[in-house]
Amino acid sequence: MAESIVREITPLTQSDCFTLFYRKKSEFDFPLHYHEEMELNFIMNARGAKRIIGDHIGEIGRYELVLVGPNLQHGWFGSGFGPDQVEEITIQFHKDFFDEKFLQKNQLSFIRNMFRKSLRGILFSQPTIRQVKPRLYRLREKQGFDSVLELMSILHTLSISRDYRVLSDSGFNTHEVFSYNSRRIEKVMEFIHTGFDKPITLEEAAHIANMTESSFSRFFKLRTGITFVDCLTEVRLGHACRMLIDTTKTIAEIAYSCGFNNISNFNRIFKKKKGCTPKELRDSYDQGNRLFI
Repeated sequence: MAESIVREITPLTQSDCFTLFYRKKSEFDFPLHYHEEMELNFIMNARGAKRIIGDHIGEIGRYELVLVGPNLQHGWFGSGFGPDQVEEITIQFHKDFFDEKFLQKNQLSFIRNMFRKSLRGILFSQPTIRQVKPRLYRLREKQGFDSVLELMSILHTLSISRDYRVLSDSGFNTHEVFSYNSRRIEKVMEFIHTGFDKPITLEEAAHIANMTESSFSRFFKLRTGITFVDCLTEVRLGHACRMLIDTTKTIAEIAYSCGFNNISNFNRIFKKKKGCTPKELRDSYDQGNRLFI
């Protein structure tokens, strides 16, 4: 299955900082794809079209703004819109747009964290989109150094927004790097990602962190924003989604190999967390590869 996902060769050269496309269209006709470059994609007037970002499937509203990290599968699908009704601005830039040493500076911490989260795809809120929309249109008119400064400024504005949604589950993107400013949490996350297919208990995780269970539970949620159980479930679902897309294994085989103890429990949790069944996710990917959903 994964072999059928298109690897896009973008027109961005090593001599360019970024490239920008502005399109008017009545349908989305590009297949599910991925590329090395990061992408900021703005869409207007395509309410009801569907997006696939990693293992996430959703329906878009009037405005859409997503930041997609390197090598993360993505695509938008829908047709039947009026002539030139849909407007799209796509900005692609190198993943080293900010030099790695430069990116580690304190003043760039928000952008650094946003880029890390983009490996799972970031959907920005409608208020945030309305805030940067005029600047995205003006960026089309800027050239040279001014255009680079403006893109940096737009990325900074997006990075300090607290109203966004990370789309794909942890564990889906094998390129994701985990950083929680805590060696204890990172050791636990490494334990989860290497042993997600086996039974894992809160007691084991607390022992790795050298903390009591109650203290560890509070500390883990403070650092990650979610409970230990929810994190474990998210990692398992991420790996399950990857297998649904990359392999032809049955859903039952995938469920058991990702640490779920029965198929009914897997289907119930999957539907609750992803908003679709495992079969619907697999079918959507297949259809996305054929240019429609």
